[in-house]
Amino acid sequence: MAQDRQRVVVVTGASGGIGRATARAFAERGDAVALLARGEEGLDGAAADVRKAGARALPISVDMADHEAVESAAEQVEAELGPIDVWVNVAFSSVFARFMDVKAEEYERTTRVTYLGYVNGTRSALTRMLPRDRGVVVQVGSALAYRGIPLQSAYCGAKHAVQGFHESVRTELLHDRSNVHVTMVQMPAVNTPQFQWVLSRLPRRAQPVPPIYQPEVAADAVLYAADHPRRREYWVGGSTALTLIANAVAPGLLDRYLARTGLESQQTDQRQPADQPANLWEPADGTDGHDYGAHGTFDDRSKHRSLQLWASQHHATVGAALAGAAAGAAIALGRSRR
Repeated sequence: MAQDRQRVVVVTGASGGIGRATARAFAERGDAVALLARGEEGLDGAAADVRKAGARALPISVDMADHEAVESAAEQVEAELGPIDVWVNVAFSSVFARFMDVKAEEYERTTRVTYLGYVNGTRSALTRMLPRDRGVVVQVGSALAYRGIPLQSAYCGAKHAVQGFHESVRTELLHDRSNVHVTMVQMPAVNTPQFQWVLSRLPRRAQPVPPIYQPEVAADAVLYAADHPRRREYWVGGSTALTLIANAVAPGLLDRYLARTGLESQQTDQRQPADQPANLWEPADGTDGHDYGAHGTFDDRSKHRSLQLWASQHHATVGAALAGAAAGAAIALGRSRR
């Protein structure tokens, strides 16, 4: 996507984690950023990040599960910042627990935010982009959009739904030969504050399954996808690639492996604090007045780059290198035979 002017970018879930890092990354390139989230403290912090980078910020408090509120937010963005060029869906919520320990209303709420929030955001974006015949929607996904794991049935189910929804919309746009594009970025475990605020019924503190990446790695992938949206999806991190390949080749074996390791690997050795905030119904920063920022508590264990992501963004370079290596090997083999 050519950047011949300042773009207007909408980022949902912008108050923390990947959304926060993504909003900052767009701002550093000079784009105006509309920040959609529920928590006022996090929104204020994200807006300050964008303005510090020298870009325009428009924080809007909105629950992505409310389609009328999302539509109203989109109207406000275009009225105050201009036509929306890029819409990035990030907002989610979840419950860390065994399936039978998740209440029906909690399951429904997770689905409304994590799945229908993407549907609502995409509809509001396409309503404006399609008549102009330009624009990009980036769906921030997960390896768990393909591979379910224990203790996260609500989140995995919603991400699987997002994947199917994304593919359906993409094929319709392709059929219409539209210049509006949708793409999806499948993320690995990321060091975000979600493990400090997601509702958890685990006996010990929840943690991402290593290897863990910093949110800036995820943000870099989102920016690249927004600039190159014709590809249906991007994979971030070697762990994502290995998981998706293993799931395609031997899903049954992966079931058994996760049954043995999946519960322990998602918990630290620290007891779950009884007073930990939960953002399922109310934003965590609205409960404790704390701006959580982009990073979680796993900085010392997190990677700042992904070679796999670089390779996925430079297919031509990697292909040429592999072809050169293969040609060199063939020449060497021929000489050794002579």
